[in-house]
Amino acid sequence: MATAINPSTVWSPFGAFSMAVVQGDGHIVHLKGQVSLNVNGHVVGRGDIRAQMRQTLENIRDVLGSIGGSMSDIISLVHYATDIDAFMGTGDIRAEFFAAPYPVTTTVQIQRLYHPDLMIEVTAVAEIPRCRFRVPDASAAIVDDSRDAIE
Repeated sequence: MATAINPSTVWSPFGAFSMAVVQGDGHIVHLKGQVSLNVNGHVVGRGDIRAQMRQTLENIRDVLGSIGGSMSDIISLVHYATDIDAFMGTGDIRAEFFAAPYPVTTTVQIQRLYHPDLMIEVTAVAEIPRCRFRVPDASAAIVDDSRDAIE
């Protein structure tokens, strides 16, 4: 069984997706790709990939924090950037959020994201130790037994 996580500290899903899904007893957490939307769902940093990277990583941090995780629990990241050269100029921002041992990363340049003002999307997989993992309150978690449904 999987548990969907949708904390109130980040923007609300507007489609058939969750912000994160916890696998098993809380060890492995798969985070939805985050973009630079604020809690109200508005784009932060139009035309500024550095501002967008910061907001995106803050969203990831907030989703993990809602279930007892931290950025140090992330084991894998995938970055989707509309401009790889601009993305390469965000290393100092990423260094504010991560310390050694760093997660494995993949970075891919794409033509665009779902909204034309978005420049970066980052998805993550984390492993939260059971001693810190906490089940979110009922308003943030939805148990999903329909894993065979494909959309």
